[in-house]
Amino acid sequence: MNFRSIVSALAISITLFTACSSKKSEEKKAAEKKIRTKDDDKADSILVAYNPEKGDKWIANFVDNLHKKYGFNGNMLVAKDGKILYEKAIGWADYLHRDSLKINSEFELASITKTFTGTAIMQLLEAKKLSLNDNVKKFFPNFPYEGITVKLLLTHRSGMMNYVYFIDDIWRKEKRNMKKGVTNQEVMNVIAEKKPNPYTKPDNRFHYNNSNFMVLGAIIEKVTGQRYSQYMMEHVFKPAGLKHTHVYSTTEYEKVPVDVVGHDRTWKYSVAQNFLDGPVGDKGIYSTVHDLVLFDKYLKNGRLLSKTSLDSAYKGHNKPVNGHFNYGYGWRMFDGAGMDKVVYHTGWWHGFRHIYVRDLDKNIVIIFLGNLTNGSLMHLDDLYKHFNMPIIRKGAYHGNGSLPGTDED
Repeated sequence: MNFRSIVSALAISITLFTACSSKKSEEKKAAEKKIRTKDDDKADSILVAYNPEKGDKWIANFVDNLHKKYGFNGNMLVAKDGKILYEKAIGWADYLHRDSLKINSEFELASITKTFTGTAIMQLLEAKKLSLNDNVKKFFPNFPYEGITVKLLLTHRSGMMNYVYFIDDIWRKEKRNMKKGVTNQEVMNVIAEKKPNPYTKPDNRFHYNNSNFMVLGAIIEKVTGQRYSQYMMEHVFKPAGLKHTHVYSTTEYEKVPVDVVGHDRTWKYSVAQNFLDGPVGDKGIYSTVHDLVLFDKYLKNGRLLSKTSLDSAYKGHNKPVNGHFNYGYGWRMFDGAGMDKVVYHTGWWHGFRHIYVRDLDKNIVIIFLGNLTNGSLMHLDDLYKHFNMPIIRKGAYHGNGSLPGTDED
């Protein structure tokens, strides 16, 4: 080997070493960014601090009216620019036992859980442990449908049937144990065995249903080798300081350890948990209004996801409903020319009904967690108008695109 060859080889070695060192340095910085410090705890305690005497009077009157006129029962909070303007726990946690709600009461988040599942999937994408184009069959070879990818699950374009109704029908007909929770893997096994007819072909249209995020929950468990609850605690809840947020599945808990009970339409019907409270990812996370404010904070500051990942998660992938409403990767959203960008999610499951709204332009967070499934959350228009933000209700708009109630809704 001549001198020139030796110099060239040395230069290549130095370049490769520098590149590897740079990559390791970036990975180290990214890992360090996710480690909580005492300063985080101090800043978070300031963020969720609230003095009732300084609460916004207009919001207070609005919430009082929502409770008295429309029957809202639950916890609510409005924050702007990192400060809580108003919060309140109003009504019963458990009507039968006359237990009152507290501001730190944990609610089953229902489909708001999908925002957390979407976050976890995006983390695994960043870690290159999966890709948007990965086929479900890569993780579950006996999955009976062709052409369903991670991306189609995230955007509700898989065309799958809703497993909730399918599994419920089987359990009733076969007289199976309806108290013992069913795991995501067990649901996947039943789907592989029974091969239920899909709703439509993959990527044909938007069709919102819980199957998509139940399968994503199963994929998280398969890829990480952890239970969904373990992964979420280590990679989402703890880094964001969500001390009152947990995954509670009836596969892990005979009785979910919370004091808030869901009630169906009237106080006469409290909803008992059953085998369908076993699968997670589509639902199954319990949290508080304060922790949802912190979730907003740590999404925005890069603790949980990069800006690139968030931008892709907040991009609509379907035909807008009434010209404005769309779905990204685990987030519903409102888009409009010259109007605020809003991402949000609703939740409705076993006596719980919620809405979690994040106006990204005005830095406003609006949270209503209810445990009485009436129509009270359809009456928030004046609150949105008060902050000069878009009304997050599809019926308030008429525009191009799909109509509410169609497959695109």
